[in-house]
Amino acid sequence: MEAIEVVKFLGEGAGKVTALKGVSLSLAGGEMALLMGPSGSGKTTLLSVLGCIMSPSAGTIRLRGRSTTGLQPEELAKLRRDYIGFVFQSYHLFPTLTALDNVRLALDVRGERSPSAIDRAMDALATVGLSHKVNSLPRELSGGEQQRVAIARAIVGNPAAVLADEPTAALDSENGQAIMSVLSQIAKSPDRGVLVVTHDPRILPFASRVVRIADGCIVSEERGGASEPARSSEQS
Repeated sequence: MEAIEVVKFLGEGAGKVTALKGVSLSLAGGEMALLMGPSGSGKTTLLSVLGCIMSPSAGTIRLRGRSTTGLQPEELAKLRRDYIGFVFQSYHLFPTLTALDNVRLALDVRGERSPSAIDRAMDALATVGLSHKVNSLPRELSGGEQQRVAIARAIVGNPAAVLADEPTAALDSENGQAIMSVLSQIAKSPDRGVLVVTHDPRILPFASRVVRIADGCIVSEERGGASEPARSSEQS
């Protein structure tokens, strides 16, 4: 996954602002990158553009080497489904569905409804340590467990990139650390990169790279505290 000289305007007329000012950023397989910066710096806008939720006003987004320029909304939606997993601060679980069904839904929207979809959802829940909670409803789960279900849903389709927007913000320190441990394990796959937007300096030790943004510009990049696994030569 790569952003090349991306510019993004928000609003119109007198209220128009330049949220991103020629940002270039790449995410490689096997990488856990943190994107940090103050409120209003452009973090979430950049995540939305990388995730094909927003289109750049100028510049290029490449996903698995393919430019998204000129793609129609339905084509962008397919790219999101096939190659990107999203994790948010709010878990966005369906309250009437079990943990298993919440995860399986991500495969259902891709048209994968065979019996093997249940096995894949079970495997994803096992990856995040929730094999014993497959039949639990969200109200029966702690905040940390709900976020684990959300992560399982994000990875069940084996995406090339996982984009997480403040995934620990609603959690206490212990659960936040546990969630980052899960994400860092997921990032060890050479075929998958993880990019986390965060304000939380306590999760810096999990990062293989830290990118700082301010006023819509990347101002620094540095290696994080985590050792970097062998990574794929191909960008996510």
